[in-house]
Amino acid sequence: MSKVSCRTVFTSTIEAIAANDETIYMVCTDSRGSVTSGGFAKQYPGRFIEAGIAEQNAISIAAGLSTTGKNVFVAGPACFLSARGYEQIKTDIAYNQTNVKIIGVSAGVSYGPLGGTHTTLHDFAGLRALPNIEIFAPSDGVQAAFITRYLAKSKSPAYMRMGRGDVDTIYGENETFDIHKAKMVKDGTDVTLIACGEMVSPAIKAAEKLEKEGISTRVLDMFCIKPPDIAAILDAATQTKAIVTIEEHSVSGGLGELVCAITAQFHPTKVRVMAFPDEEYKVGKNHELFEYYGLTPGGIAQAAKNIISE
Repeated sequence: MSKVSCRTVFTSTIEAIAANDETIYMVCTDSRGSVTSGGFAKQYPGRFIEAGIAEQNAISIAAGLSTTGKNVFVAGPACFLSARGYEQIKTDIAYNQTNVKIIGVSAGVSYGPLGGTHTTLHDFAGLRALPNIEIFAPSDGVQAAFITRYLAKSKSPAYMRMGRGDVDTIYGENETFDIHKAKMVKDGTDVTLIACGEMVSPAIKAAEKLEKEGISTRVLDMFCIKPPDIAAILDAATQTKAIVTIEEHSVSGGLGELVCAITAQFHPTKVRVMAFPDEEYKVGKNHELFEYYGLTPGGIAQAAKNIISE
């Protein structure tokens, strides 16, 4: 499979959309390199605002612009936008339902070598608690482009988080998605793997390993975290023996707890949550951290085998 980064796909897609939509604006936080928004700034200098290292200001600027009829994307490192700017997201965007799309790049442990200050393993937890905001985590460039086109048309507040590096291309160029529904990548009857973002690719590879051992495995790409696809989760709970969730997020407040809450209320089943534990994280490159914490095809496959044999 070819590889491409979701952040570069986002910027190339929004640049193309902006050519025919003069309401598209972008606000950045001294991060045009990280966001890869240099092309947008060059093509549309009058619609690009550089807020500097001031996430709170950037979010409020974006919210203010949106009240004048602008369709605003505020972009920067996810670790800072979702933490430093949380109150502004809560009040200026979610509470007031302003037409602002928050684009968090280099999420999860993309900045792993820089340590805990630069990890983004809290954003799902914090933003899920806010009303009126959709949350997306694309798994590849094709999906990132699709979500970006949706966001450009939508008038609702939203947050899209993505990693930094190139990722496997999972979907064909013309693949379509139901924006608020999980994508079933593969069907199966023994166990369901529910993943989001960059964890979808290792989940698919884990399913391939399990199939070779005679374990029928369903894979769901839960790229829309909020609103969640409750029906797909309950189908997994009723049609397979157990569920394993995989995410580049803390065990607290993310995809795993979301799935547990839904199954506990409507159809209790065995669930194993694979995520970063509630502890101070090691420092290292993202692939090293995935290996250390078992977020690999082999680790996922072993977790699936363990839970269905319990």
